[in-house]
Amino acid sequence: MIAKLKGLLDSVSEEGLVMDVAGVGYLVHCSTRTLGNLPGVGERLDLLIETQVREDAITLFGFTSVAERSFFRLLLTVQGVGAKVGLAILSVGGPDDIARAIAVGDKMPLQRASGVGPKLAARIVAELKDKVGAVAMTTPSPLGTVAKATAPFGGVNEDAVSALVNLGWGRMEAYAAVARAVQDLGAEAALPALIGNALRDLGKGL
Repeated sequence: MIAKLKGLLDSVSEEGLVMDVAGVGYLVHCSTRTLGNLPGVGERLDLLIETQVREDAITLFGFTSVAERSFFRLLLTVQGVGAKVGLAILSVGGPDDIARAIAVGDKMPLQRASGVGPKLAARIVAELKDKVGAVAMTTPSPLGTVAKATAPFGGVNEDAVSALVNLGWGRMEAYAAVARAVQDLGAEAALPALIGNALRDLGKGL
């Protein structure tokens, strides 16, 4: 199984890209976000690879970060999400953005992806909502320099998000504020401390 490729960028098309690795051209399918952040043709390129083997084809999918590949794998665990849809979802947002949307039950970012309707978006949220918080996500960075962070969702953190929403804040704003509060106070912070920190962060100091 191919897990990583290092070579030169040979060409780019709507279908994906071709990497020249020691004279051999590999067709690699990528999200449009990845395709939009490639070096120039002829320049060096490193890609993490997810290989799918079927009776009639071996298909390669390329990612520039561990987070993107991990989230792609997670998406494929949902019934109705194939590789094409998985890449489409990762084309509308980075893995951390999509994870936050799923964690707070926001289906709209998912529905912006080609091939994802309301029913599939709802299924993705339902099946992955409790998983995204446990997945070690990463910020977009070059291969080999990936920084880990954990999406703060579930338990007390979820209660803090709900409290902020009840006070009139949007779910995404609330989620982001609680995420920053967890970074400031630590994963074991109590609910009142989380809410207070998040409110101050949002400009609603107690």
